[in-house]
Amino acid sequence: MAEISIVMGSDSDMPVMAKAAEILDEFGVSYEMNIISAHREPDLFFDYARNAEKRGIKIVIAGAGMAAHLPGMCAAIFPLPVIGIPMHTTSLGGRDSLYSIVQMPSGIPVATVAINAGANAALLALRMLAISDGELLEKLKEYKESLGEKVIKKDRKLKEEGYKEYLSGMK
Repeated sequence: MAEISIVMGSDSDMPVMAKAAEILDEFGVSYEMNIISAHREPDLFFDYARNAEKRGIKIVIAGAGMAAHLPGMCAAIFPLPVIGIPMHTTSLGGRDSLYSIVQMPSGIPVATVAINAGANAALLALRMLAISDGELLEKLKEYKESLGEKVIKKDRKLKEEGYKEYLSGMK
């Protein structure tokens, strides 16, 4: 049974939402993924959000661009945590999405990550689940340690090669 639901209003959001799925796959946490438009399919959306808890969902990760109503509408119906991912937009660079998600009314919180931050949304969801899952908490500690090791490895390579060679290897 899925613990996390990844939902997006359009398949154009898939590259960002896939980054969330990749992190959840890496940690072995079950999820479902849906494309549901709160605007174009309101009945389907309300059914999805009303029944998420019954399906065993503990956290919703919702991505949205432009008007960005999907995360807030999920939070208005689903009683457990919702994490919003604002999508980059061509007109305002994603600021429109960010403001729409982060400026929720009192009583309807949505945790919000940076624009296009699918991986961070998944990591935040995992941290929420790790509150009551010691094994997952240990995996997160190992993951965080591996991030530090990658930085040390890159610094060592920079010092060995010099910045010009290092930079040419990045292209």
